[in-house]
Amino acid sequence: MEYRVVGQSDLRVSAIGLGCVTFGREIDRQAAFAVIDHAVERGINLLDTAAAYGNGASESVLGDWLASRNTRGRIVLATKVHGSLQREQILRSIDESLTRLRTDFIDLFQLHLWNASTPLDETLGALETVVRQGKARYVGCSNWRAWQLAKVLLMSAKSGLSRLESIQPPYNLIQREIEQELLPLCADQRIGVITYSPLAAGFLTGKYRRGQPVPPGTRFDIMPGHQPIYFTDRGFEMLDQLERVAQQARRSMAQLSLAWALNRPHVTSVLIGARELAHIDQALEAQDIACKDTIDTTLAQL
Repeated sequence: MEYRVVGQSDLRVSAIGLGCVTFGREIDRQAAFAVIDHAVERGINLLDTAAAYGNGASESVLGDWLASRNTRGRIVLATKVHGSLQREQILRSIDESLTRLRTDFIDLFQLHLWNASTPLDETLGALETVVRQGKARYVGCSNWRAWQLAKVLLMSAKSGLSRLESIQPPYNLIQREIEQELLPLCADQRIGVITYSPLAAGFLTGKYRRGQPVPPGTRFDIMPGHQPIYFTDRGFEMLDQLERVAQQARRSMAQLSLAWALNRPHVTSVLIGARELAHIDQALEAQDIACKDTIDTTLAQL
């Protein structure tokens, strides 16, 4: 497993991270424990969750695992602010997360969504407080645009406050908007990029087809809000192209989609969601593909 530094911090994270959004929502505690155990045994050290996932259920499951395994020192633990970005809410959110996660500190505490209604100096001041209190080692953000990140980086530099060391955007064969401005900004400013949804919430596995009903129990059935993002003419065209390339390469569509995501420049770590052990193995196999020069020509077609 390759490990990379997040931004200008001293955090070293695995090239593949485990997104814990499924815990307590799509899989129960026992299944989640098995997934985490397998991921850590295979070298994955970044565990990413959020207070919003399952209304705290994901953090609680992860906290129980951390307490039972005594592996806190080996794990880079990341979570996200719940609710608004007002000072009081940020301070309340991290305390609640620490309780559920059963730990004294968060390695990477992230602002989950941009919130224009709260003054940025208030938000940055609250983040500085949690860092100074030792409750968070570093801070980052999630789902922000390039101009928003650039604005906050400038403000924190001028004020001498803790800078955002990472950003967490979606990135896959269909959602590639970050290539225009966000990735160049992060490369220039040394910001860690932790991407998520490399399989487009399962769309790129081929289980969804144009004009066919959504299979019950799948991500797009449980979270129908994903459908407008991917169930488009462009999305299905990419799916058709991916299927052709996968057949030529004698690889699965999921393998090639993951290999593509893991092979992108300026990406620090790629978060994968897992409901079973095979999903972990699939990502690790894709990492091997991404390391082979012979696959570059195939991936370039996508």
